[in-house]
Amino acid sequence: MRMKFRRLLAIIKKEFIHIKRDPPSLIMAVMMPIIFIFLFGYAVNTDVDNIKMAVLDMDKSTESRELVSKFKASNYFIPSVYVKNRGEIETLIDRGDVKSALVIPSGFSKTVRGFGNSSIQLIIDGVDPTTARTALQSGFLLSTNYSLQISSPNGNGISPLMGAGNLDVRTKVWYNPNLESSKFTIPGLIGLIMQNITVMLTAFSLVREKEKGTMELLMVTPIRPVELIVGKMVPYIFIGTIDFLIALSFGTYWFDVPIQGSLILLVLLGIIFVMCSLAIGMLISTVAQTQAQAMQMAMLFILPSVLLSGFVFPRESMPVPIQLAGYVIPLTYFLRILRGIILKGSGLTILLHDVAVLLLFGILLLAAASMGFKKKLD
Repeated sequence: MRMKFRRLLAIIKKEFIHIKRDPPSLIMAVMMPIIFIFLFGYAVNTDVDNIKMAVLDMDKSTESRELVSKFKASNYFIPSVYVKNRGEIETLIDRGDVKSALVIPSGFSKTVRGFGNSSIQLIIDGVDPTTARTALQSGFLLSTNYSLQISSPNGNGISPLMGAGNLDVRTKVWYNPNLESSKFTIPGLIGLIMQNITVMLTAFSLVREKEKGTMELLMVTPIRPVELIVGKMVPYIFIGTIDFLIALSFGTYWFDVPIQGSLILLVLLGIIFVMCSLAIGMLISTVAQTQAQAMQMAMLFILPSVLLSGFVFPRESMPVPIQLAGYVIPLTYFLRILRGIILKGSGLTILLHDVAVLLLFGILLLAAASMGFKKKLD
């Protein structure tokens, strides 16, 4: 078969005309690599630093403050909160406000001066194995180096590593003592898969009506925009909830990640997240003119959420502007809910902030989708 150059040229010209007549798709095609290279370039970071730390200083001496300052000077830790008891440490770690805690016992200063025995305790949140390993290694090294420094007669740290100067360094990893990666990734995968499925389910809903020409029939009916949006979402809420239960069952039982908290609470909060994600897809559907545009917009949202939500990389290591971008992604909050209930057994009181933000997102997104559809009707 011979190819006619003139006919080929006509097809090429026609396709360029189509692209020219679809500016949104062209703009997204050009802007997506620029946006992604900046987001991924800053967000993809395997170096872990700026680990928030709670400090329980029961000695309140010059020596204990010096130890805390050494943790701060390392750039691995940020002693951000001083607490009064161990209960506060548990609450802060459960809420995800800190990833580690340093417990300095009373009598610490006497041990530094060579009298008596005492043990420094370093508590690590083991939910994220990457952060936990860095915190464990760095914290233990800082503590033992300090112990060596104070115990060595000439200050050169030539004493044995363990038990130097009667100052013992003890570490404890909470929630994931074996630092198993599956216990971190499986809850995250459940949330990510649910977001992607539900967003895609509704992203094409109204667009299909436009392309099939049935949108005009809806416009002449007395139905209100919010009724249309909610009516189209309800069937997908049932489908999304079933998908969530399937993903949760396989994720936790097949990969042996037991649910430590309330299953009922987890399912209820999962339904809220499903509704929130469906509202995102519906908003995309009201803005997009074609299914191709809807696909591009969905990918423009889904890909950054993989990185910015904390699914793979710790958000604490990201630059502040990138961290702020992650706060507008509902998956960020749902991952904390999933990992909190599944791994830590957290209750509603601990998760109240994340639940409130998810509900707010759902209401705002539903309102935005209804307003977007109303404008098209006008």
